Amino acid sequence: MNRHGRRTSLLIAVCVSALAVLVGCPASAQETPQTLARELLREMIETDTTGEHGDTTPLANALAARFRKAGFPAEDVQVIGPQTRHRNLIVRLRGSGRARPILVISHLDVVEAKPEDWTVPPFKLTEKDGWLYGRGTQDIKGEAVAEAASFLQLKQEGIVPKRDFILALTTGEEGATFYNGIEWLLKNHRELIEAEYCLNGDGGGPESEQGQPVFRAFQASEKAYYNFELTVTDPGGHSSLPHPGTAIQVLARGVARLDDQEPAARLDDTTRTFFRRMAAIERGEPAALMAKAAQGDTNAMATLSKDPEWNAKLHTTWVTTLIQGGHASNALPQRATAIVNCRVLPNDDILDIQRQLTNTLAESRIEVKLLGTPRPSPASPLREDVLAAVERSTEAVWPGCPVVPTMENGATDGTYLRRAGMPTYGIGGIPVDRDDVRAHGKDERIRVKDFEAGVKAFALLLRDLAAQER
Repeated sequence: MNRHGRRTSLLIAVCVSALAVLVGCPASAQETPQTLARELLREMIETDTTGEHGDTTPLANALAARFRKAGFPAEDVQVIGPQTRHRNLIVRLRGSGRARPILVISHLDVVEAKPEDWTVPPFKLTEKDGWLYGRGTQDIKGEAVAEAASFLQLKQEGIVPKRDFILALTTGEEGATFYNGIEWLLKNHRELIEAEYCLNGDGGGPESEQGQPVFRAFQASEKAYYNFELTVTDPGGHSSLPHPGTAIQVLARGVARLDDQEPAARLDDTTRTFFRRMAAIERGEPAALMAKAAQGDTNAMATLSKDPEWNAKLHTTWVTTLIQGGHASNALPQRATAIVNCRVLPNDDILDIQRQLTNTLAESRIEVKLLGTPRPSPASPLREDVLAAVERSTEAVWPGCPVVPTMENGATDGTYLRRAGMPTYGIGGIPVDRDDVRAHGKDERIRVKDFEAGVKAFALLLRDLAAQER
């Protein structure tokens, strides 16, 4: 039993029994899931799927061939997209139809990697000292492997879930391709991915310290991403005749005020539960502050906000990320501009944030323009059935590791689905050390044992959900 006391011996027994199916069988079968997973990981890492010079279509086609060979009907395995490059893979595992489908997603595209910066080849799976190196091991091909391997194993073992499972391995999440796969599917082929809810491998996941999971994040919401453009114009003139209030001076005064004020702290069901459960994990003063914050103590929230990590969980944030001004070294600037990036809490209105931003700048000459159209990112309800299934699989693989609902400070493809009315939950299963996050960086890696544990955890979760009629 973990320290939150949420699991019963019966639930643990269910998971342990399911785990025995994976790892307690004869030697030849015991190796099959992990051997398959390693083969899939090698295939994924060694296919360049960057937006710049790679392509997800060859990988999607190779994976599709695996699914067809495993017995999936051709009509249930589709490689589609608006063009021949950067296509998406959609696979449907047919169930008995007693409940609505569950969608499972990860993305196949990865960010660019410069070989000269790495100590190992980025597009070759390299095992070294208990680690697996390669672009996408952390973000997010390792999770895509766990998902694909679980679908293949269920099919090969003849397990018919109570509902259809849909796997969507898509492109464009990293932003370097010409479109986003999930957004395109929602607009053009929603029937292929329509589901009661979605499980997103690119969200949540176990946070560990020196290889030991501390807690497993269950992502139920994420912030919306917006940019504001700030502009100040001025007649300018000769730099030998400076005057107060140049375009750069006005802009600088305004953006400096943004550091001194931010939108008010807010909690929703996800973040309130996050701080309550984290209070049982942390120690000392942080634990006490989190317990008080979960109860709405504004003083505790203010103290926690001094830490950037907790501040981002409590507030909509704004920060100046780009600034430009002037046109010549001997001329007064005629124009100065800045970009302010906002990460908006699910319950905050971006138009209200724009008003707050304008008031905080306190400079009438600064024009504030929202770039793009308002697109909120609503939180998904904390479904107890999904959370409980994640807790059972977690307990079976990492006994005593608590599951903590959380809000993602960044953004994933889940935001497209939530906007479309489909609840989405980040359930990543491969532990990553808090001080070794290398996604998008050089020498990206995961531990061999963590990869294997993540594959087991997702297989258990999918088997658990396969037996549920709701």
